[in-house]
Amino acid sequence: MIMRFIEGFCMALADSVPGVSGGSIAFIMGFYDEFISSLDRLMYGNRKEKKDALFFLMKLGFGWIVGMVFAILLITSFFESHIYEVSSLFLGFIFFAIPFMIKEEKKVLKGKYQNILFLILGVIVVSVITYFNPVRGGSIVSIDNLSFGLVLYVFFAAMLAISAMVLPGISGSTLLLIFGLYIPITTGIKEVLHFHFSSFPILCVFGLGVVVGIFLIIRLIKICLEKFRSQTVYTILGLMIGSLYAIVMGPTTLEVYHDPMSLQTFSVLFFLLGGVVILGLEYLKKVLK
Repeated sequence: MIMRFIEGFCMALADSVPGVSGGSIAFIMGFYDEFISSLDRLMYGNRKEKKDALFFLMKLGFGWIVGMVFAILLITSFFESHIYEVSSLFLGFIFFAIPFMIKEEKKVLKGKYQNILFLILGVIVVSVITYFNPVRGGSIVSIDNLSFGLVLYVFFAAMLAISAMVLPGISGSTLLLIFGLYIPITTGIKEVLHFHFSSFPILCVFGLGVVVGIFLIIRLIKICLEKFRSQTVYTILGLMIGSLYAIVMGPTTLEVYHDPMSLQTFSVLFFLLGGVVILGLEYLKKVLK
């Protein structure tokens, strides 16, 4: 229960800020397969499988909800004011996690080096999404006045964003920034947490898009992990390597424009702290298991 809470909490922290995916955290901490399988069994399994999956996801979801509330109320403001420190921290997460992932998946990676093409493809996908990001300094969509077009836009944006959050390497928050919805949605959630419900209808539309997106993407990911695991793992590694560039460029997508991270703004201390957190999570995983 403790481990599942920590895993869900860490996923929420990653999902709440642009640059890192909650799926990356799940892969780093070694429960990505179980996470995907549980979602798949919850939707398509028999009664017992659905019960077991629901129990697992409830424990994980409790940590995710607490982490997301914590992030929305506290971390988002810190993220705005200390963007380079937070970005350095996430760089440390990804950089130090990749060797552990390679070690964990050594059997499916070794000897299948022709699949490095999938790694390159993963790097290119994230880099292209980041490079052609049209958002610079807070281009946002107004969600104050509901219309049919706005409802469709938010619904499909939510579908794509949750698909990215489930996939390691591609940040759903970054996609929301590209769609101009990151600030309106996080602000709307914050208002609801403070018992102001003016944004509640559009948040319901967003939530419905999230549910539909999960239904569409989970079965595809599960099939890829089962039948094409080597290619899928290489692709995931590529997505995570590409996310290093996305994190470096992350400051340009804030409401108040910041320059991309440079050697002058890079924080060695927070980068190393990210490495310490990854080592700590690996140790905690072994102890609790």
